[in-house]
Amino acid sequence: MDYGVLRSLLSDYNFPQNKIANLERTGKIIRLKRGLYIVSPAVSKELINMELIANHLYGPSYVSMESALRFYGLIPEQVHTVRSATTNRARRFENQIGTFEYITVSEDYYPVGIRQQTTDKYTILIASPEKALCDMITATPRLRFQSAKAIAAYLENDLRFNMEVLNTMDASIIEQCAATGKKNNSLTQLLKLLQR
Repeated sequence: MDYGVLRSLLSDYNFPQNKIANLERTGKIIRLKRGLYIVSPAVSKELINMELIANHLYGPSYVSMESALRFYGLIPEQVHTVRSATTNRARRFENQIGTFEYITVSEDYYPVGIRQQTTDKYTILIASPEKALCDMITATPRLRFQSAKAIAAYLENDLRFNMEVLNTMDASIIEQCAATGKKNNSLTQLLKLLQR
């Protein structure tokens, strides 16, 4: 919740800002960034949804790259930084909950392959598996592929990606990403790998 909402909930206090500071100091609320808080899991008795926090921390944004691939169970490694894409400038936030990174993508690229995914009680914006792969390729400096074989090696060896899902992926999302022009050749090689 933002500072204004929190302040209105505490309007019975003479100095609501002091009460907010006290709640934060005693660990009842956690500051995500200036003016944005969540109720501590110790108080709410609910798990923290990292993807939902990432959506609200900075926007417009959607969870992507390794974070989305891990969310779908397509890579085995635990992801310690939640990575998202945004049309705003790149940012990084660190708080008690974790680290959140945002990479900048173009306005025409942004809406391709985004899903509204409902989990438990929340709906989050997250990249489809296809878009998450495209984001990984386009956002990683010096990552260029000249062949479908090179992409396959990257997926298997570097990401330890579940290769069985490749034949179920939607090639049209990758085509749309490639059409925006960024790392077009590498994304074309990913398309070739899907079409094998």
